[in-house]
Amino acid sequence: MSVRNVLIVGGGFTGLTAAIALAQRDVKVTLVDKAPAWARVGHGLTIQGNALRVFTEIGVIDDVLAVGQEENSLTLFFADGRVMAEMPTPRTGGDDLPATIGALRPDLHEILVRKAEELGVEIRLGLELTSYQNDGETAVSTLSDGTTETWDLIVIAEGIKSQTRPKLGIAEDRAPSGLGIWRAVTSRTPEMTGGIAYPFEDDGGAYKVGYTPVNADQCYIFVLCRPERPDNGLEGWQEVKRLMENFHGPFDYLRESITADTFLNFQEIEWIFVEGPWHEGRVVALGEAVHAVPPLIAQGAAQCVEDSLLFAQYVTEEGALEDQLSAFYARRIPRIKGVVDASLQLAHWEQNPGTPGADPGRVMGMALGALVAAP
Repeated sequence: MSVRNVLIVGGGFTGLTAAIALAQRDVKVTLVDKAPAWARVGHGLTIQGNALRVFTEIGVIDDVLAVGQEENSLTLFFADGRVMAEMPTPRTGGDDLPATIGALRPDLHEILVRKAEELGVEIRLGLELTSYQNDGETAVSTLSDGTTETWDLIVIAEGIKSQTRPKLGIAEDRAPSGLGIWRAVTSRTPEMTGGIAYPFEDDGGAYKVGYTPVNADQCYIFVLCRPERPDNGLEGWQEVKRLMENFHGPFDYLRESITADTFLNFQEIEWIFVEGPWHEGRVVALGEAVHAVPPLIAQGAAQCVEDSLLFAQYVTEEGALEDQLSAFYARRIPRIKGVVDASLQLAHWEQNPGTPGADPGRVMGMALGALVAAP
């Protein structure tokens, strides 16, 4: 095994999963993150079965299932509240795992941090990678505190806004999707088991509204809209209610549950897909640093943790590291491209309601069905 000590830059799902998977294979791992301290930030997310399969492999599945709400189907609604279709969710992780679960992002992050610490991963907070240098059989890092250290491999898991990505010779950069998203966690009724509603036409409101249960009495709400906030004098909670005002059925309850005290987050949705090599020498980028898509089939986190587990398997086998990194990349690209293509097609349809031939349910189902096979 040519990799015995690794630096991971970034403590999100990609970095932590890679740290755990490497540590379980007797690699000494140091993880740095620019956050001065871990904080319970973020809203909810939908975790597909193929991500649950990864969590099974790294030994955290029981903890993950304990904090999540299982869902095996999705209801598609017209904006007026009528049911369009009941869509069973493909079990992308196999028949022995839920199709999906909803969970709070901070809960999942805490599980991964705890597992990494149990395995002896050294976590240093408040630090960034300022530069690196490939040196034959090693790579040398310089961190923001001035320390210089030598590693067998440096993993860049900084996310879509990675500052290191262009230093790897990667020309692609993040691009606008034409969408923005509001997120919140609020209350739900027991019969609300996950749904998405589509408008009949572009009426100036939301492109799509959806919800995923995250526990017995709460759900994660997302509201897809234009990528810029209008200058209409409304507070965030008022703007979300405005965007949702023509969505009915269960969405009436969700809209009224949003108040001035609801914590909301808005951001423009960007995407990136790096089709060229992800590594230069002994420095490699993973996860959303090289592939991030609009969250329209809930595969962003799943593809990231798949990266991490497979990466750890490849680089701890016997053989030349360059060959291992190239083989890992070649294996991942076709699977991720399918997710990217489906997500961008759905993003186009979201911005153009009523497009002839648009069939989001079919595209979602086909894209997820293609992921049932192990990565």
